[in-house]
Amino acid sequence: VSHKAKNRGQDQLGTLGSGNHFLEIQKVAEIFNEEIAQKMGIFKNQVTVMIHTGSRGLGHQVATDYIQKMMQAMRRYNINIPDRELACAPFNSDEGQSYFQAMCAAANFAWANRQMISYYVREAWKKILPQDELTIIYDVAHNIAKIEEYEINGKKEKLIIHRKGSTRAFPAHHPEIPEKYKEMGQPVLIPGSMGTASYILIGNEKSRESFYSTCHGAGRRMSRIAATRNLSPQEIINYLKNKGILVKCESLRGLAEEAPEAYKDINEVVEIVHQSHLSLKVAKLVPLAVIKGE
Repeated sequence: VSHKAKNRGQDQLGTLGSGNHFLEIQKVAEIFNEEIAQKMGIFKNQVTVMIHTGSRGLGHQVATDYIQKMMQAMRRYNINIPDRELACAPFNSDEGQSYFQAMCAAANFAWANRQMISYYVREAWKKILPQDELTIIYDVAHNIAKIEEYEINGKKEKLIIHRKGSTRAFPAHHPEIPEKYKEMGQPVLIPGSMGTASYILIGNEKSRESFYSTCHGAGRRMSRIAATRNLSPQEIINYLKNKGILVKCESLRGLAEEAPEAYKDINEVVEIVHQSHLSLKVAKLVPLAVIKGE
């Protein structure tokens, strides 16, 4: 990890960042699987907090640094690509191993970042509701490569699973699931866009066909540039207010970029995921308050 990456991250621990990252206070609107929800400690009308953020400037700089290094390395390995952002090197090469270690370091920074924000949330919660204790249901990374073991053509192989815009969805009894969830499967968190629902699902054996991967969110239907051109921040604020949702953001431009209209319908996306058994619905969460920005 370069000094530049470390410098970018040193004052960003405990911050959300821009883009689709958020801290959201939610209400459990619907339960689809009472038994699993109960094991997770979830019940209807319960208030929850969802945090969506990552490795901030440190991770961004790691990517920038290694795209440049990989572009140089590809000449030595005779690798041709259609887009520079697909820059790569063999996994066991010096460049491949160096990048993998830097990526893991960035992922660790992201875990620590979410833990710091969780701490701030707990401290604020204690001031208002000191009798209620907050517990974490699950924390999971996305946009990451992981070494995992799969059976390929009857033989167990270690593979590098790249999940970009997707997230893990391990089934029951998978060795990498915490003991608490061994009998039921891994909780799968699918955040919606600003003002829309989010979902908690559960991993399912059927998702082995996608290397135990499922969607990370609804996915964009409008680019950030198109959203800022076509959507009014004030209209978005009024729309959310009419739905009983408070929003606090650092940037009005960022508000337009992440407007509900800029994304696909999360309810349809999750229903497709559920019907295809990539992961199964447990609970639907609706927003009460949204914090965007730093």
